[in-house]
Amino acid sequence: MSSSPIVVFDLDGTLAETAPDIMRVLNVILVREGLAALPLERARELVGAGARALIERGFKVSGRALDAATLDRLFQDFLAIYAEDTASNSYLFDGVLGALDTLAADGYALAVCTNKPILHTRLILAHFGIAERFAAVAGRDSFPFFKPDPRHLTLTIEAANADPKRAVMIGDSRTDIATARSAGIPSICVPFGYSDAPIETLEPDFVIQHFDELPEAVERALGLEPVRP
Repeated sequence: MSSSPIVVFDLDGTLAETAPDIMRVLNVILVREGLAALPLERARELVGAGARALIERGFKVSGRALDAATLDRLFQDFLAIYAEDTASNSYLFDGVLGALDTLAADGYALAVCTNKPILHTRLILAHFGIAERFAAVAGRDSFPFFKPDPRHLTLTIEAANADPKRAVMIGDSRTDIATARSAGIPSICVPFGYSDAPIETLEPDFVIQHFDELPEAVERALGLEPVRP
């Protein structure tokens, strides 16, 4: 029996708007260190490269440099605080649940491949009640490799027992596009996530404006005829 085609999702800025909770935790750290909290509007320039980079960027825009030892300490603090409440202010983007339902009904395996630590990833998926929908969930620390290393994506597909030749990566950033491209897998991106440039300028294979468009875009990415009227 051949393995299933698969759709692999990034998490932050792709499946869910998680910046409110990420910024909340960053601000706990900043205020504790004697700096002013940053507004949520700064999230797009700060979020997207992992918690360590987030802290470093947050302190830089606040006018303070961090030595390596302090950054390491604050990073561990961030992870602990974030684990206590990962998603109370976060939400799934409109259309996500319907798209997951349709893709599953059409025979696609589903997976998550994110640079968020696996602990926080699983907590968020459980919060939204969607953890069981995914055949594999991989975080930054699930393998020795993480995005943009293509092995993060290919090992996630392998863990899902799916077909890498019939795989699509769904993301919101240049990291997701680069990972998919290096793995020889088509990418579909959303324009409402955490990108440091307009997503169209980064040349993913497809851009969708709403998750209602995803099932058809997946079929197009894989060169399939639409199966729905």
